[in-house]
Amino acid sequence: MAHITGGGLPGNLNRALPSHLDAAVDTSSWTLPNLFTQLQRAGGVSMEEMFRAFNMGVGMVVITSSADADAVKDSAAHAGVPAWTLGRVVRGSGQVILSEE
Repeated sequence: MAHITGGGLPGNLNRALPSHLDAAVDTSSWTLPNLFTQLQRAGGVSMEEMFRAFNMGVGMVVITSSADADAVKDSAAHAGVPAWTLGRVVRGSGQVILSEE
């Protein structure tokens, strides 16, 4: 699990990964809260910097096998917590890769 705080997804999710895996995050898998859209526009901030500085609406990430993903999402839904598939884990070097898939 990774709690996404200051440092955003790239600065927090990577700490939950072994050095031989990357997190491939699909940034189109959730709707960004309007607050972040307004901050980006008002400040003329790049999306890269927005994802580095803010959580962009993602508070917690649970890393699990694809076979267990539905059970994790069902459990979150039962607790009233929104959950979705954020991306996938791939071979790599411990990085977080942000892209629209």
